[in-house]
Amino acid sequence: MSPSITPARVYSSAIALRLAFLFYGLLQDAYSPIKYTDIDYFVFTDAARYVSQGRSPYERETYRYTPLLAWLLIPTSWQNPLWFSFGKVLFAVSDVVAGWLIVRILQSSSGAAMSTERALKYASIWLLNPMVATISTRGSSEGLLGVMVVALLWAVTCRRIGLAGVLLGLAVHFKIYPFIYGPSILWYLEPSEKSEPAEKRSSNPNARSWTTQSVKDILLTFPNRSRITLCLSSLATFSTLNLLMYAIYSQPFLEHTFLYHLTRIDHRHNFSPYNTLLHLSSAMPDKVSSLKLESLAFVPQLAISAVLIPIALAKKDLAGTMLAQTFAFVTFNKVCTSQGSPPNFHFSLLNAFIVPAFVAVRESKLPTICVTIM
Repeated sequence: MSPSITPARVYSSAIALRLAFLFYGLLQDAYSPIKYTDIDYFVFTDAARYVSQGRSPYERETYRYTPLLAWLLIPTSWQNPLWFSFGKVLFAVSDVVAGWLIVRILQSSSGAAMSTERALKYASIWLLNPMVATISTRGSSEGLLGVMVVALLWAVTCRRIGLAGVLLGLAVHFKIYPFIYGPSILWYLEPSEKSEPAEKRSSNPNARSWTTQSVKDILLTFPNRSRITLCLSSLATFSTLNLLMYAIYSQPFLEHTFLYHLTRIDHRHNFSPYNTLLHLSSAMPDKVSSLKLESLAFVPQLAISAVLIPIALAKKDLAGTMLAQTFAFVTFNKVCTSQGSPPNFHFSLLNAFIVPAFVAVRESKLPTICVTIM
């Protein structure tokens, strides 16, 4: 291992980068009229304060998240002002844990089977990315979801299917969109050759292609222990969390956490392909067709990201499929604001698994490629 690339140096550098941004943010918030802290962080902390007082987090306007997030951030409501940054520290720590999991996946035999040094180089695309560090230390909660997504990928590649189901159910409860990864994982989990990576199966000339099987054969072989375990564990986790939150917060939980996103119309700073339609719908609601075409925006989005891409790619490369799904989901999302859509944050997270497939140059040029990608 190169003396300059060791786990201690990479992880300590990642932590130092986030601490630097965190302390810089405190200074900017204190002395600049333009605040470093993300406006959403104030929404989170206000909701956490309401929870600490025995009230509903949904009493805070624009809080559209699971109560779990407000529960996690209850320490931000404690009297000492230093606790206000607890959430930022939590999100930054999640970043580093996600980076550690990236290294574990790249090192595993079911992954790329890389050396520690090489895995650390690719993981640095995430760990040493200043954009990632900035987003988390400004108070975006996407770091928490990011660690759930990479933990889900790790659990699947290590064949810990029960744990993968729990993580998938938790992630979908936390934010709706990770459900698109479910079809990819189900298709990735072969009914046979359970211990063989998908890449090796796809290169096996004796392996049967689903295109040559009859529909009957596909239906008969599709259910297997791994797929059933994934479905049951994810559904049980998702249902349990939702029932618990509904029992505590009733209809406001469903309205603000899930239903709001189905009917949301946001034409401000929106770069979605549906921006003009949404603008007309909000400006002239009486003159726009009653068909509500903006409500149909989910059809092409989900058809591509949750059906077509998994069928075409999942058995070849699960991480690459998840990246393609994320890209398609963002591209066809009906709301894509200038602040960035949450899935955008995971491009850097999943890039660490994709870059090795495109690197066909000498090892000495790898740092240049990583810097260019960042």
